[in-house]
Amino acid sequence: MKKQTHLAGLCGLAMLCGHAAQAQDAGFTWEAEIEIGVDSTVSSDDPTAEFSDLYLSIEAAFEAAITDRITAFGGLTLESVTDPTDDRSFDDLGLYVNELGLRFAFGETLVSVGKLSPVFGVAWDDAPGYYGTSLSGDYELAEMIGLTVDTPLGADGTLSIAVFYADNSVLSDSIGNRRGRNSVAAGGVGNTGKLNNIALQFSREFGATTAWVGARHLAAGTGDVSDENGVVAGLAHDFGNGWDIIGEMAHFSGAGGTAADATYSTLGATYVLDQWSFSGTGTVVNTSGAGRDKMLALGIDRQITDNSEINFGLARFDVGGVKSTAVGLAAVVSF
Repeated sequence: MKKQTHLAGLCGLAMLCGHAAQAQDAGFTWEAEIEIGVDSTVSSDDPTAEFSDLYLSIEAAFEAAITDRITAFGGLTLESVTDPTDDRSFDDLGLYVNELGLRFAFGETLVSVGKLSPVFGVAWDDAPGYYGTSLSGDYELAEMIGLTVDTPLGADGTLSIAVFYADNSVLSDSIGNRRGRNSVAAGGVGNTGKLNNIALQFSREFGATTAWVGARHLAAGTGDVSDENGVVAGLAHDFGNGWDIIGEMAHFSGAGGTAADATYSTLGATYVLDQWSFSGTGTVVNTSGAGRDKMLALGIDRQITDNSEINFGLARFDVGGVKSTAVGLAAVVSF
């Protein structure tokens, strides 16, 4: 059954690519990325955590112009929808919709409605290296139902505002390996079924430097003891000599709906030399009453062609008092 799901996902992507090529001139655009890799915990204080995950991930996204001001958008993901607990090879694959909706243009202001990913922070996506986003990914906002507004402020600034709740529609489930439909009863901050969660972020470019600040409020869900309120600030700079850096700090009170506060600090640097990229990223998470989690990661990326690359990563984790070392290798092809 899982092999059939894998083949179905590949066939679906091929069909999407074919239709996109035919419709390109009609205002239909698409992009896709295929990643095949292995992520191995080679040593750990917890011997049961020492295993390898040989994985496949496919993401495809489209935009289709309906009128000169209205655009439909959407995205599909095929990946393992459960966390591994032992050695795994291309298992637990499920296909799901990660975005789907309509976007309206009012001059330079864009209003998006549907299933979407509100903007909050950058490090969860842009921290460099194979493992660079491993801890900062905790505060990514994805698969939300709601509305976002992106509008320019000044010559080089953008303000993003979103109201939303965690997707509890049929789109929250997957086909193939079922991850199950989300419900309000499942709990978790932001999983309220109401548009009572908000995120906003302002970013601005200063030449080769980009800075951003943001805030968010996630209402308590079933079983939570607190709302979560968060703030984030960050900076990225390209030195123009092959070096660039990114730094971000995010603080949360009532983190994850608990009574604890948590502060994430991430710093990353990349050096590009011809087709090679060398990176280092460190993240520290201070949680009140629970101590400190840490990650230090090194990455080497090799550009093979304009749309393909090989990524290698080595990371040392100290999470929940358990120290571990992970090694990862992936091939990525984009279209």
